[in-house]
Amino acid sequence: MMSRAGSNRTFKEAKEDLNIYAGITVSAKDVERVAEATGKEVEAWQKIHQSTNLEKAAETETIASSIPLLYISYDGTGVPMVPWETEGRKGKQPDGSAKTREVKLGCIFTQTTTDEKGLPVRDPDSTSFVGAIEPAYDFGWRIYGEALRRGLNSAERIVVLGDGAKWIKGIADMHFPNAIQIVDLYHAREHVCNLCKILFCDDEKSGLRHRSKWWTYLDWGMVEKIIKEARRKIPENQKSKKDALKEISYLEKNKKRMRYAEFRKQDLFVGSGVVEAGCKNIIGARLKQSGMEWTVRGANAIISLRCIIKSNRFEDFWSERAA
Repeated sequence: MMSRAGSNRTFKEAKEDLNIYAGITVSAKDVERVAEATGKEVEAWQKIHQSTNLEKAAETETIASSIPLLYISYDGTGVPMVPWETEGRKGKQPDGSAKTREVKLGCIFTQTTTDEKGLPVRDPDSTSFVGAIEPAYDFGWRIYGEALRRGLNSAERIVVLGDGAKWIKGIADMHFPNAIQIVDLYHAREHVCNLCKILFCDDEKSGLRHRSKWWTYLDWGMVEKIIKEARRKIPENQKSKKDALKEISYLEKNKKRMRYAEFRKQDLFVGSGVVEAGCKNIIGARLKQSGMEWTVRGANAIISLRCIIKSNRFEDFWSERAA
């Protein structure tokens, strides 16, 4: 109860809830200590299962297909840290320093149907989450282990959804080489919007007109057409030119993952809303409240708890722990 309460609310609020709802008298520090200790146990438990999944995958050559479509999606979001956890790190502060560390959050879900309009529908209760403050390389093995647990080797089709960040593509290339990779449509539109602001900073109407046209091209998967038209309008100002070429480079690098018309014909999701909602609900709602500062150890413990609870595996953990 202390672990669950401490993962959902501030430790002070959790203490008060336990007293009101269950007549249990503990201090906020007790809740913090127990929640963090349990979070560490959850992390160790998940690593044992991940190792088991990797061993099974190495021993298994072929498995009969049973999952029509498996989605793997992951993203990053900053969490405020105590000063010593960001010392020497580059960030977005005016002086170039950092006040946050990036949590990498991933989710796995399945899809078997579409709705009456032909739009893809996520299978109910099919979403599971993993996350931690850790390097991309380590997170790659974490999300890969979870994908194996969820049936990666028995999936007929695999889709990796995310933004165009280099680390996201790197994990997909390393661990999911046979997956269909899709850049989230919202992020693609955002980059096109930024490109229009740069190219047409002195002509708002022209910028809006081109944004509408280029978004339509995006929907059709005609990224090369956007790039070709944008290159004709590169400004002479050196800073604007540099910014415009950066946005064009983003489109160029990710054009194969932006064939949205083709993806829609296959009844696939083209947005990473599930993991973005997870970043808000799992990470932001608990770890990014006003005035909060975390250590990596404490944040990771709470992240482990929240992920396993949102994945409906908390009772599995306690059952094995009791055994």
